[in-house]
Amino acid sequence: MSTSKLLYAVGVTACSLLLAAVVSAQQQPSDAAGAQKPRDGEQIMNASCGSCHEGPVIQTAAKDEAAWKATIEGMIKKGAKVAEADKPLLLTYLVRTHGPMPDGPGKDVILNTCTICHDLTRIKRTRHTAEEWEDTLVAMLNEGAPLSDDDFPVVLAYLSKNFGIKE
Repeated sequence: MSTSKLLYAVGVTACSLLLAAVVSAQQQPSDAAGAQKPRDGEQIMNASCGSCHEGPVIQTAAKDEAAWKATIEGMIKKGAKVAEADKPLLLTYLVRTHGPMPDGPGKDVILNTCTICHDLTRIKRTRHTAEEWEDTLVAMLNEGAPLSDDDFPVVLAYLSKNFGIKE
């Protein structure tokens, strides 16, 4: 196993264990009077999906709304506990944070590298020049992102094309 894959696996395992501990320790939030507050999509996902699925399965899916809706229904048929009233919140959250990405060279690298630390919203909402994306990638490498020298120009081209601005 390569060093980057090993680091990825260790990071995923640590994040999954932390997520499981947090989810199991959390209760539905309440206000000062003790009334339960409505949950958000991330809380629903953590409670409903996190016990069976590690982060990468969800983070790298990059599905559109119809595909996430089918996934939710399929998981409920397999035993996932999602209240009917929570389905729209969960669907909106999954599409927003783990929704579709444009196809092309570099997409898989981004899904399997950048999502170690970031959800897709952070990437999709950002607009940078090619130079700014390059600076961002260098900064992420300095933070330990497992991006190979061969993948760097591919990812840079993908980000510049799909989430860039004209210089």
